[in-house]
Amino acid sequence: MEKIRVIIENQQKAVKIPTGLRMLVRRCCNAVLRLEKFNAPAEISVTFVDNDQIQELNKKYRNKDVPTDVLSFPMGENGVYDTNHSTGAKVLGDIVLSMEKAVEQADRYDHSLEREVGYLTAHSVLHLLGYDHEQGGMDRVRMREKEEQVMTQLGLPSSSSYVMDEDEE
Repeated sequence: MEKIRVIIENQQKAVKIPTGLRMLVRRCCNAVLRLEKFNAPAEISVTFVDNDQIQELNKKYRNKDVPTDVLSFPMGENGVYDTNHSTGAKVLGDIVLSMEKAVEQADRYDHSLEREVGYLTAHSVLHLLGYDHEQGGMDRVRMREKEEQVMTQLGLPSSSSYVMDEDEE
C-alpha cells in the first residue's frame, strides 16, 4: 500500500487527548483506504475541535446551528482528487472532529473514547471517498458495514447493536 500521510492538529482544550489516540486515527485512515483498495499515496487532515468550533462550522457549511460530532470536507469528486505537487499524494480532504461530542457519545453508547473517535474517523474517511448515508437505504447500510468492518479489524468492535434515531445523526 502506498504512503498515507495523516496530519493531525488539536485546536481544542476541552478534552485531554489520550495517549495513542493520534496513532489510532492514523490506523483508522489506513484501514479504510486499504479496505477500499485506494492504492495511491494520500493525505488526510484531521483537526480536533470543541463543540463551539464545530457548531460554527456546521452552521457555516451545512446551515445547521448545532454542534455535531464530525464534519468531512472532501477535496475530490468522482474519484478525482487534487494532488500535492511536492509529495505526489492525493489530497483526500479534511476531517473536523468534536472531542466534546466524542466523549458525550462514548458515554451514551457505553464504549470507549477510542472506539468513538475511531468510528467517527472511519465514517469520515468513507465520506472523503465519496460515500454518503444522507439518503438512507442501502447506501447507509453499506457505509455502516464498512465502518464496523474497520473497527473490528482494529480491535474495537461494537459492544452492542444500536440504532440511531433521526435526531441523533
